[in-house]
Amino acid sequence: MGAARVRFLDRDEEELVHSASLECLKDIGVLVRSPVVLRTLEKSGAIVDPRKGIAKLPQDMIEGAIRRAPKTIRLYARNPKHDLPLPVDGPPYIATSGLAVYVYDHETQTKRPSTRKDIAAFGKITDSLDAIDYFWPTVTASEVPERAHSLHELWTALKNCTKHVQGVSIISADDAKAQIELGACIAGSKDELRRKPYFSVICCTIAPLSFERGAVEGQVELAKAGIPIVSMSMSLAGMSSPVTLAGTIVNANSENLASLVITQCASPGAPHIYSSESAPVDMTTGCINYYAPETPGIAAALGQMAKRYGLPCMTGSWGVGGAEPGIPEAFTDMFGAALLSMANTDIASGMGSIDAAKGASLEQAVLDSWLWDDVRPYLRSFRIDRETIALDVMKAVGQGGTFLTHPHTGRTFRKELFIRDQGWKPWQKYPASKMLEGARALVRKILKEHAVPQLDPDIAKKGDDIIRRYEKNLSG
Repeated sequence: MGAARVRFLDRDEEELVHSASLECLKDIGVLVRSPVVLRTLEKSGAIVDPRKGIAKLPQDMIEGAIRRAPKTIRLYARNPKHDLPLPVDGPPYIATSGLAVYVYDHETQTKRPSTRKDIAAFGKITDSLDAIDYFWPTVTASEVPERAHSLHELWTALKNCTKHVQGVSIISADDAKAQIELGACIAGSKDELRRKPYFSVICCTIAPLSFERGAVEGQVELAKAGIPIVSMSMSLAGMSSPVTLAGTIVNANSENLASLVITQCASPGAPHIYSSESAPVDMTTGCINYYAPETPGIAAALGQMAKRYGLPCMTGSWGVGGAEPGIPEAFTDMFGAALLSMANTDIASGMGSIDAAKGASLEQAVLDSWLWDDVRPYLRSFRIDRETIALDVMKAVGQGGTFLTHPHTGRTFRKELFIRDQGWKPWQKYPASKMLEGARALVRKILKEHAVPQLDPDIAKKGDDIIRRYEKNLSG
């Protein structure tokens, strides 16, 4: 199949990244701040220094994990028409962003702390818009106990969106177990949840080469329950990884392989998604630089490595992400955002994000979805075979003829050619303020009119009770 994708590494460079990653994990190893997980790794063949918390992973251990990991998985949704088979054949699936700490209110046009009500609103927007394929709980529930916020975010998301939910926070094994219980409420049982996981979870490494105790122990519980793990590396060139692109790529690849080993040691054959949101640090501010021209190259290289291992991956992103809602970024920044969507990725996130993911906006989610509707056709796959080459049609038309009147053109053009939405096209020429007016009007319409199928009241009560018990144990 022909498809628009960015290729960053040649074959020799790809092999070098792999061999350097194996060397890194064998000689340097990873810091695992969990005695329980360290013991599991040691039983599986790792060389462990329990005093330092370092696990060194031999090559056969890593290659065994790669072999055991499933090469195709499915992200299930409450509404089966929104199920997402991975890897993709065409444009990546795109989600909202997460976890912002404030929301840009669409009514007052001011910033304020985010709540569960805002998660519900983003869920409804996600459920309504075809361009958003799955849901990240976009903002943080700031009004709930801090150590229970991930449960509230997951449960609010599951109740207010029929698409797949990807949780973006895990703080402990108990937190993971409670999330599994919530998912089982929707699925009907833990066995059904294992068969059809309606949610997946981002489990971040702490660059460079570290795993925090709560998160990694939670990862183990999720893997045992069959919940897809997304091993996101956030290697920041010049801060938490070498300033060179090559060093950052190897660091992020090593972290992903180490995370994969942990998942497969916990539960052989458990679903695992290779992931990176790595980028350089802006040396003038010290902040992550999502718009750096090096960022698409890092993403594309890591997408290539995931494909080398046959793993589903999340290495690209999508969204404008300016300081405020709208499209205030420069052409070069938007070009970089477009390249990131071509970074060999199966899934990506970013819709609705503003202010380098610190904030979120419903209007921005609408604008990002409109833009994606126009961008994703560039990434669709095309059949390249004897039938589509159409030599027989070329022979029939002959030299100097026209294909416009040939029946083949009439039968085929809608399959091959993208026809833009003429209603949205004029908006792209308007100032950001005018675009925001249109987006804001659609937000109000969706929030007023779109109905998300509600959970059975008994199931909803059961989920609420799980969270209450968890919060009670926290204070006990």
